[in-house]
Order: sequence, then structure tokens, then C-alpha cells
Amino acid sequence: MLALAAGTFVPCVHAAPAPVDEVIASAFQSAYNLDRPAALATARRAVAMAPAESRAHRTLAAVLWLDMLYERGALTVDAYLGGLTKGLLGLPPPDPNRDAEFTREITRAIDLASAALDKNDDDVQARYDLGAAYGLEASYRASIKGSTSSAFSAARHAFDAQETVLDEDPQRVGAGLVVGTYRYLVSIMALPARMFAYLAGFGGGKEHGIELVEAAQRDPQTRVEAETALVLIYTREHRNTDALRLLNALAAEFPRNRMFVFEQGCAALRAGQSARANDILTRGLEALSRDDRPKIPGEQAMWLYKRGEARLAMHRRDDAVADLEHALASGPVGWIRGRIQIALGHAADLAGSRDRALDWYRRAAETSHAANDPLAEAAAARGLKAPFTDGGR
Repeated sequence: MLALAAGTFVPCVHAAPAPVDEVIASAFQSAYNLDRPAALATARRAVAMAPAESRAHRTLAAVLWLDMLYERGALTVDAYLGGLTKGLLGLPPPDPNRDAEFTREITRAIDLASAALDKNDDDVQARYDLGAAYGLEASYRASIKGSTSSAFSAARHAFDAQETVLDEDPQRVGAGLVVGTYRYLVSIMALPARMFAYLAGFGGGKEHGIELVEAAQRDPQTRVEAETALVLIYTREHRNTDALRLLNALAAEFPRNRMFVFEQGCAALRAGQSARANDILTRGLEALSRDDRPKIPGEQAMWLYKRGEARLAMHRRDDAVADLEHALASGPVGWIRGRIQIALGHAADLAGSRDRALDWYRRAAETSHAANDPLAEAAAARGLKAPFTDGGR
């Protein structure tokens, strides 16, 4: 099972914070601002300060995981909700040194939490740490290693541990992030997979799952992760205004994170606020040109494609086509290329150029099939069957 979020890797500490907790918080502050080298250095410092603390090792593992996701370009809502994970898993394997470091750190985090529970089975914090570490391991195995079977086992351990935490201490709402995320995921599975998940010990219930993730926002230590998970959930549930509200706050809180701004623009577009989306994405493109930090694969093309979509919705067809053609020339990754071609087909249909539109849809169908993008492949098929109109948005 692929969790919507990282598996509760932020420390949850209810006693007076230790010095290492400040370092851990700083590591995640850097990570959420896409300051990747600083995040890794700070997380490694946390491990050096507290080598016997599970949460320190879990922090380093989490930052390593986020870094690898960034390098693979797997940080967008579209990547998780568009059926794209299979295609993303076709990317080259992670750097072996990073992979080994992640494995070492998450194994140490699990071992330390397990040892604490062996000493005292009533240690709720240790059980929380164990569930959080297993949740992170599950996310890594699914999103980086491409092993859903091994991810399933880790996810079950995470679910069981955090559900027990909630039973023993209902005030620890941060534990509900893992439980709620898995309950939501089980609820949207096809029936055979859902029945298998029930037999394996997972609970379901869409609304209850969402409520648990929403409650996790009340814990300062899991708030940001809960909000990012809810952006994905709300988008899937077509609650686009709610997703936009969260992204507005995240973009303001972490001004150096381009991806929050990008998703802010995408959410505005999904919510029917095309002019606002255009403004956000234009500011984002200007900031992108000034940001000398490494970009995710095909990032400029991704921004241009989304602004082209916004401009098409605003009936600025010439400007939209200019953005989309620029996006095609900017080295998009496969799935983005297919979606750009579909948008160009839409623009051609709106201009009354059906032959040109059909050519774009044919290209898009081939590109999207090769990229394992089922939603885009279906959209291309619709374009081949009937012309796109404004009413078809």
C-alpha cells in the first residue's frame, strides 16, 4: 500500500522538548522549504546528538526519502492521484549509497522503538515511534523500491501500532494520521483488494479516515504532514476549495517551497478559478527562473503546461498555445508530454481545426500509453471520439 503521505515521521513529543527535538524541527523546516542539503546535514546532526533515539534515525530516513522523491519528480498531486505511480516506478533505481543509508536509518529506528517496547509494553511513545517508522518504511518501499508486497507488510505493522496508540491515549491525535490515511486508502480500493485488506487486519471507512487525518492537524508535530495528506484526499474527493485553502496556508508558511506554490495554482484551476491560477503560476514561473536550486525533472515544462491550461480556460487561446508549445520544447517528462499534447488538441478543437486536434490526440495516446498514464490515455481517446468544447471542461 502506498500511503498518501510519509507515514508520520515528524516527532511527536509530549514532554518538555529535548535539544535534539529542536534540531529535528529545524531539519523538517529545511525539508519543507526544499533546502535539501541543509535538511540532510541537520538530520544527520540529530542522529549524532541522539544515536539512541528512534525519532532521530526516523528523521534522517524521512529526509532521505523526501530527497529521493524530489529527484524522481514524484512530489505532485497529479503524480499520486493520476494513476502515475506505476510509470514513476519505472525510473532508474535510487542512488545505492542513499538507499543503503535509508535502510540503515529506518532499521535502526525500528530496532530502537522495538527494544523500548520489549522493556515496557506500556510505553506509548515507543509504540508511536514504532508505528511511525513502519509507516515511513512502507511509503519508501512502495514509492522508491516499487515493492507493494513488502510495503503492505510494513503498512500493517504501522496501522496496528498507531491504532493501539489511539486506543491507549485518544489525545495523541497525531497517531491518527497513519490510521486515517490507511482507512481512507482501503475505502477507495476495488472490492477484491479491499476484502484482502480487511482480512489482513486493516480497517476501512472513508469518512472516519478523513476525520482522523483532519484531527491530526491539531498536533503541532504532525500538522504539516496531515495538511499535505489532506490536500491529496480533498483533491481526490473534488473538495478543491478545501485543498486550495490548505495550500494557501502552506505556501505562505514555507515561501521557499516552489511545489506548494505550484500546487496552489493547480488547486485554483481545479476549483474553477482560472484567472487566479494564471496569476499564481505566473508568479511561480518568475520565481522559478530566479531559483538556482536544482529542479525536479521537467519542472519548467510542468509549470508552463499548467499555466497553458489556465489560459485556455480563460479563453486566451493564443497565449495558451504559446505556453504549451514552449512546454513541449522544455524537456517534459513522458506523462507531462502526453498531457501537453492533449491540451494542444483541445486548443485546436476550440479553434475549429479538427484535423490538427486529431493529430495531437493520436500523439497523446501513444505518449500516455508509454508513460503508464491511464487518465491521459482515456482523455486522448475521448478527444479522438468527439471534439473538445468549453462545455467539456
